[in-house]
Amino acid sequence: MRLHTEHDLAFEQPVALTTPQVHYLRNVMRSSPGDTVILFNGRDGEWSARIETLAKNAGSLISTEKRRDQIQELGPWLLFAPIKRTPLDFLVQKSVELGAAALQPVITDHTNTARIKVDRLRANAIEAAEQCERLTVPEVHDMEKLSVLLENWPVDRHLIVCAECGKVQCIEETLRAAPDNTKWGILIGPEGGFSSSELDLIDSYSFTSLVGLGPRILRAETAALAALTCWQMTVGDWRNIRS
Repeated sequence: MRLHTEHDLAFEQPVALTTPQVHYLRNVMRSSPGDTVILFNGRDGEWSARIETLAKNAGSLISTEKRRDQIQELGPWLLFAPIKRTPLDFLVQKSVELGAAALQPVITDHTNTARIKVDRLRANAIEAAEQCERLTVPEVHDMEKLSVLLENWPVDRHLIVCAECGKVQCIEETLRAAPDNTKWGILIGPEGGFSSSELDLIDSYSFTSLVGLGPRILRAETAALAALTCWQMTVGDWRNIRS
């Protein structure tokens, strides 16, 4: 049982449970006082905690032992045009597992879903971080127009844009050619692809690179996970795994 909390974590620090967490512990996991829960907040590392109280609508924990120190998770920012709810939930959950550090919905010329529930995306991100044993939950931002994002983009973060046409480069070569300390963003277009004017706009910035993801046309959620996997294999923390 692993939960994200907004509370500070320290030895013998009391932690109040939210209503959904109480429901999860009582009704799903059938927990009771004295059971152990793992906690993280993205700041203080990972802690073991003991359930102190667990009533119908309230509960509390006590932090008992630090399990892992906090580390900096330097994944890429993932920008994506919203899609239908079920594949969007899948995209968010799996991108968290693949190390995305921030999630940014983007309005493009061909975006076919004008509204999203950011709170739902955040809840999915938290659940995925709990499950995959991350020490942080990616930031989930409100939806923004592509032109506005590009205008205000931090120039020290390189943005690779997955495109179906145009002068695309090999994604692996683009990643390997950058300095080791490069910060990254990944932009996935809508199901209809980027418009020609958007491709021209993207190409006009020095911090962008158009990349391809092979000879097949991928669905938006597949493209996002393929790009994140390429990033992990080439410059991400998968390189640190040793047999």
